Amino acid sequence: MARDYYGILGVPKNASDQEIKRAYRKLARELHPDVNPSEDAQHRFSEVTTAYEVLSDPQKRKIVDLGGDPLDNGARAGGGGDPFGGFGGLGDIMDAFFGAATGGGGRGRGPRSRVQPGSDALIRISLSLEECATGVDKEITVDTAVLCDQCHGNGTAPGGTVKTCDTCGGQGEIQSVQRSFLGQVVTSRPCPVCRGFGEVITDPCRQCGGDGRVRARRSVTAKIPAGVGDGMRIRLSAQGEVGPGGGPAGDLYIEVDEEPHEVFVREGHDLHCNLRIPMTAAALGATVPLETLIDGEYELSVDPGTQSGTELVLAGMGMPRLRSSGRVDGRGDLHVHVDVTVPTKLDDAQRELLQQLAQLRGEESGMSNGRHQGGLFSKLRAKSHK
Repeated sequence: MARDYYGILGVPKNASDQEIKRAYRKLARELHPDVNPSEDAQHRFSEVTTAYEVLSDPQKRKIVDLGGDPLDNGARAGGGGDPFGGFGGLGDIMDAFFGAATGGGGRGRGPRSRVQPGSDALIRISLSLEECATGVDKEITVDTAVLCDQCHGNGTAPGGTVKTCDTCGGQGEIQSVQRSFLGQVVTSRPCPVCRGFGEVITDPCRQCGGDGRVRARRSVTAKIPAGVGDGMRIRLSAQGEVGPGGGPAGDLYIEVDEEPHEVFVREGHDLHCNLRIPMTAAALGATVPLETLIDGEYELSVDPGTQSGTELVLAGMGMPRLRSSGRVDGRGDLHVHVDVTVPTKLDDAQRELLQQLAQLRGEESGMSNGRHQGGLFSKLRAKSHK
């Protein structure tokens, strides 16, 4: 079923272009997101804008008057089977290229709406690894186009009016007809006086110059979820650039720039860190305090005989797993890489104790238990003697 575009704007089917325009402006001022931020108002604003764009286009309005919907891909004006019905018939297509046989001009596209949707905006912010891990409410300053607070988007000064352009007669374009061996060739170009709008503001707003928007610096609070990472973008709906004529604002995208951490290295959802322990703790085993990124201090158990380069994995103590839905689903792991340190300076007592230990273990020559285990080259030599 076709949408009731006239009903959305609250005008009768025989309403003039000016009546449709006035009805749209009245509703747009009431429902604009900067004036009425409710979700219902935003939905109604989108419907009203769509209805105005349809009814302000002569071709689309003709389809509506014939019972069709120009925004429905399957719609055909009048319900007929003419494959050119959405355009108005094969004759209209020929007229658009060559002009009518009686010398009439081609069918124009009509004036374009002064109210246009705004563009998206992008801003980059730096976050520490802690902020990425726990999430944070970040207040940021953005410089974008905002709704003009003097004219509220209509572009007119107090007491100013909008009148139909005398040059194009409100069509938004001017046409020229040239004769060729194929007949009349009709060309159209935007009206240089009204710039294609079909109307002229007699007294533009002093603050925005008739554009309905001005640039301003403002503060926006962005809720950064836990688990974001370098290069990720967060979308703030309707916080971007306000469109010309006070049109709906685009979105604001915040791109994360994750700062390096002095202790932890991030790899996806996992974290890596180095833990230096003395050789005595590695040999005898110990409980070592480890400062984690999120969970505070953790008592890490090091087994006796732990070697340098050993990797201890603490499950579920890494970064939060952020899903595309914005929810956190578990956490990654924390990988602790053990680095056994050997003393570089020994006093006499310490040296004597280590020498006694070496004697007890049969390691005076530097070989473990007095047996040379050999390596790759030793094995190769052993094979060559067989």
